Amino acid sequence: MQRPSVPPPSLAAPPRRQGDNLEGRIGKVWINRIGIVAILVGVAYFLKLAFDSKWIGPTGQVAIGVVAGIAVVVWSELFRRKGSAIFSYSLKAVGIGILYLSFWAAFKFYDPALISASTAFILMALVTAFTIVLALKQDAEILAFYAILGGFGTPASLSTHQNHEIVLFSYVAMLDLAILVTSIFKPWRRLMWGSFIGTVIMFAGWGDSFYTYEQRGVTVLFAAIFAAIFAAIPLVTPLERSKWHKGVSVTLTFLPLINAAAFFLALYTMYKDEKATLTWYALALAAVYLGLSTVFQRRAGAEPQTLKLINLLHVAVAIAFITIAIPLKLNAHWITIGWLIESAVLLFIAVRTQTNFLTPLISST
Repeated sequence: MQRPSVPPPSLAAPPRRQGDNLEGRIGKVWINRIGIVAILVGVAYFLKLAFDSKWIGPTGQVAIGVVAGIAVVVWSELFRRKGSAIFSYSLKAVGIGILYLSFWAAFKFYDPALISASTAFILMALVTAFTIVLALKQDAEILAFYAILGGFGTPASLSTHQNHEIVLFSYVAMLDLAILVTSIFKPWRRLMWGSFIGTVIMFAGWGDSFYTYEQRGVTVLFAAIFAAIFAAIPLVTPLERSKWHKGVSVTLTFLPLINAAAFFLALYTMYKDEKATLTWYALALAAVYLGLSTVFQRRAGAEPQTLKLINLLHVAVAIAFITIAIPLKLNAHWITIGWLIESAVLLFIAVRTQTNFLTPLISST
């Protein structure tokens, strides 16, 4: 009778030591990255030598920059797929920056310019659009931030010191809309602060250099478009609490207030000698913000406390505009009478809404 065959005992693999992991990481990752940096430094030195020695002409230099920028962006995808997302986004920032600089140099650096201002503008705008699409596809807020920097930096870097109001502000409006749409699909509301600050800088910078009375109608139109875009943030984005701190989102609360103040300040600058017109603007803005507060009451799926606060903030903005309109239109004792009527209306609203939110406004009027 044969005995059943017994398989030979398997030899267990020896446990991996921590030192082996460290050595493997140094050999496979860090030495690899050091080699990459060394290659980049060597290539950069060679290109500098070639440029200084005029082995490569201006067109070739720009072409090398464009190819290098695209290559770095493509190369960064290898690191993202291996799990090094942060390093990948850093490389993308370098590649996108190279593209911006290449197109800028093609217009500004060489004499004569290799491309026109309009061509450089279109190419840099395409880079911005590509960066926004990439940010959405890869769920990378940092890339959207790079798009804001590059987007607003494009007209500033390509300035020819000529007045192109319609082209400039149309571009800024499209960029603001793109960031707004991005914040609808992604929880990136804080990017709107960068968009708002960039818009204010562009508007104020252009106004200081080129604004004239004859352009007032077009300028007011664009100012209203910008104000409408930022006023729409609480309308189209989720009314949720902040994901970065406890409490309501700062973007949903303070940005609408600052936006309203900035818009009326722009109107005041253009109509400071026409108080009657400013009065009608103030009353119209009060009506708009009261209408927005009504729309908020009908929003479904919003966090209740956030919805209530946003609603009351818009009521407060409307009341502030009414308060501004009274001294602009009335004189002497009529101002006091107007504020008394406003106080009565505020008291009525406070009683109907059962809130103490309007109490400070009542005492101030």
